[in-house]
Amino acid sequence: MTEITRVPLQPVAKGVLTKLWLGVLFVALCSAGLVWASLPKSVDVTTVRAGSGRTPTKDDLVFVKYVGKLANGKEFDRSPNEPVFPIPGILPDGVPFQLDGTIPGFAEGLSKVQQGGKYRLHIPAAKAYGAEDKRNPQTGEIDIPANSDLDFEIEVMGIMPRAEAQQRAQQAQAMLQQTPGAGAEGAAGASQPGKPSSETPPEPKKK
Repeated sequence: MTEITRVPLQPVAKGVLTKLWLGVLFVALCSAGLVWASLPKSVDVTTVRAGSGRTPTKDDLVFVKYVGKLANGKEFDRSPNEPVFPIPGILPDGVPFQLDGTIPGFAEGLSKVQQGGKYRLHIPAAKAYGAEDKRNPQTGEIDIPANSDLDFEIEVMGIMPRAEAQQRAQQAQAMLQQTPGAGAEGAAGASQPGKPSSETPPEPKKK
């Protein structure tokens, strides 16, 4: 009867174990690094002039004056110089935005501002328009090339609950209807420029 010779397992040297664990750790760190690298970069918000009060929520309208530029300094959009609303004092000056009605990066930046403040927002392409070209609807030219980071200079003119803004817009519309000569045309114009009563107020123009 042939006896089977058992070959004992050779002990693993300490140095080998150390290298093995270092290898596992290296792979884990690399994997974590790849995950981290794949996450969208945050929006950089620089305070030029501090505001005061609370920051906006998704139930608010944020009224801002803004200038939007590409990374090379080329301007692609800005808020109008003239008042957005026809009757002063009813609503804050500036263009109204809601946090869930604009590009992700602009919404993220607005969530960190306060009334009366001035800010610079640097929005990475992944939180702007990504790999999509934005063309001018009138000319057909590309205003915002694909994968473009965006820079905005904004001034926060007011933060107001959306329900209150809608009530004030209706008040302004009623006032225009009662104004001699305004008529239906004036009433219609009151709600058009900033569309405060719309479910999706204006956003930085998606060219």
